Amino acid sequence: MLTLKSILLKIRKELEEREKVRESSQDKERKATRLAKQAILLMHQKKVKEAEKLIENAKELIQELYEASRAHPEIVYGGMFSAALQEYSEANIFFRLVERSEFVTPHEIGVPSADYILGLADVIGEYRRLTLDALREGDAERGEKCLRMMDEIYTELMALDEAYMLVSGLRRKCDVARKIIEITRGDVTQEIRRSSLEKQLEHFERSIKNKSQDNRAR
Repeated sequence: MLTLKSILLKIRKELEEREKVRESSQDKERKATRLAKQAILLMHQKKVKEAEKLIENAKELIQELYEASRAHPEIVYGGMFSAALQEYSEANIFFRLVERSEFVTPHEIGVPSADYILGLADVIGEYRRLTLDALREGDAERGEKCLRMMDEIYTELMALDEAYMLVSGLRRKCDVARKIIEITRGDVTQEIRRSSLEKQLEHFERSIKNKSQDNRAR
């Protein structure tokens, strides 16, 4: 017969093990989230190789967390892990779109569909930044292309009517995305009008200059 002391000693060891797993998991979740965020920033800086490396590092951490979840699912699967998976999804989706103009699938990066969808919604914000960068460089055409991608993602997400009930937080993200798109559309429209006016003025100035030269030639 086991004594109370031996029973409690066994429980204590189990609790200590759970605490170690919890601390380790939270540390890996924070690191994976940070790496994914940094990868996105590097993509905006056009540092593709560096971004790809960070995504790979985040992938290793995600895989370690999946392995830990087999023995301790109640510890690993929490809010922080879901947040890490969303950020990881966003980084992968954004990377593939920028590099290959195609969408990566949840299966390819090994994430649950819900976290993939939430990460996809956040990609719209990254495309606003790409749009603004293009407009600052005077490339309204590239800005329009980025805006079309934002529209496509938002439209397809809105078509998933049932997802609003199944994916917590999606409606809020889509509401934010809609506002981002509206503001971005205004920025692109303003830049197109400015560019058009600038071209008209340049054409007018050339016409005046040519007429002046013709009059002097006479």
